[in-house]
Amino acid sequence: MIISAALSSSGLLEREPLILASKSAARRAMLENAGVPFEVRVAGVDEDAIKAVSTDLDPAALAVRLAEAKALAVSRDDETAWVLGSDQTLAFDGGLISKARSLEAARDRLKSMRGRTHHLHSGAALAVKGQIVWSGVDTVEMRMRDFSDAFLDAYLAAEGEALLACVGSYRLEGMGSQLFAAIDGDYFTVLGLPLWPVLAELRRAGVLPA
Repeated sequence: MIISAALSSSGLLEREPLILASKSAARRAMLENAGVPFEVRVAGVDEDAIKAVSTDLDPAALAVRLAEAKALAVSRDDETAWVLGSDQTLAFDGGLISKARSLEAARDRLKSMRGRTHHLHSGAALAVKGQIVWSGVDTVEMRMRDFSDAFLDAYLAAEGEALLACVGSYRLEGMGSQLFAAIDGDYFTVLGLPLWPVLAELRRAGVLPA
């Protein structure tokens, strides 16, 4: 876990509304289920451009950079609220994996990962008044089982194009749980948000009750 914070006594601890700068249904569900009041405003961030100029960053640090970019993009337009940005990267076989652009690409990717281990990094950042006041990242080790081609085909048919929105071409909260033999880490991190550290920071800052 990597956490950084830069809160000061300059009025940033006043209780303000929370904005989630993400269109992820999984992240929305996590906050809703945790009883956190928030609204959604999707950040217009060019992730590919950020990745192109961030080749010096490891996958974990890149997840934080993307999360910070999303939080800042929304915070600069609304200085009255706390903004939560989040993003996820997947490291496999010495490289960075992006979202598949087709179900055939998703099939090829899952075949290459079966029976092997990869790492998911979920980064998060909070911004207030156009500045990052906290950021963090959590990592989970994911080991896929050696599933059959028949199972893979059934899985892709059942999940469909929803998988194209997932960096690993799987959703652990669905049938994708059957792809795995073992997972070492936090379930919320797999879903795309290091929820416990985010909640702890929101409480510490007074955005949520202690």
